[in-house]
Amino acid sequence: MTFEPNELTPHRSARHFYGADLRRLRMLAGISLATLAGEVPCSKSQLARIETAEAIPFTGLSEEFDRVFKTDGHFARLFGLVSHEIHPEQYRRHMEIEARAVIIREYAGLLVPGLLQTREYAYALFRATAPKASEEDILQKVDARLTRQALLRGENPPDHSVILDEAVLRRPVGGPAVMRAQLAALIERSNSPTSVVQVLPFSHGEHGLLGGTLRLLTLKDGETFAYEESIDSGTLMEDRERVDERMRAYDLLRSHALSPVESAAFIRSVMEALPA
Repeated sequence: MTFEPNELTPHRSARHFYGADLRRLRMLAGISLATLAGEVPCSKSQLARIETAEAIPFTGLSEEFDRVFKTDGHFARLFGLVSHEIHPEQYRRHMEIEARAVIIREYAGLLVPGLLQTREYAYALFRATAPKASEEDILQKVDARLTRQALLRGENPPDHSVILDEAVLRRPVGGPAVMRAQLAALIERSNSPTSVVQVLPFSHGEHGLLGGTLRLLTLKDGETFAYEESIDSGTLMEDRERVDERMRAYDLLRSHALSPVESAAFIRSVMEALPA
């Protein structure tokens, strides 16, 4: 029986065109996926997913394709088109994976993670990032965020571990009253049998995730995805090598964080120091 590759549909989107063109040039060059995987920093399985538009090339990979196929920036330019359409789709897929995850690990360098935000804290954030948005739009976003939190309160909630940089606790989002309630909610969450909240104090200094946000989502079958997010975009990582790299960074950070008991006491001290 001959192998029939998945049918490609390059007209559907820039991502599909990218994948179809990658397969076209690879086959013209007579290069197998395994051979290509030996030439670029990407696994054979992930390359297959990129060709069928099931996965998105990570930053820097397009330049590697251009080097291998001598395409003078062709893939780098295509990635520019892909990047304009990937963020909403990546976020949607990220949310789908979150809903199925049995283990969620997070590092937050700037803000309280969405799954742990109070209504008032979330409102202050959305209002600050979209000052011209209508009140209705802001409230819809807040409601959507709070709806996500239901997965932590279900019958079989995922194990949820969070490392909070001290900066997260020191930034009084929404003012002292809102922040005090948010810190109290973190302490309450730390008492849940399925949640672990740890604080990374300023005294630790620099580290590999400084200033960023990282989520590690593990499914029932053991597959783990990594998601990094900035103020206006996010990157979902599925490639084993890149996910393993983020997992090592997270584990190293956790080893330097305060214990859960010490963290709860630390959060309480910050809360009590807020002005009335």
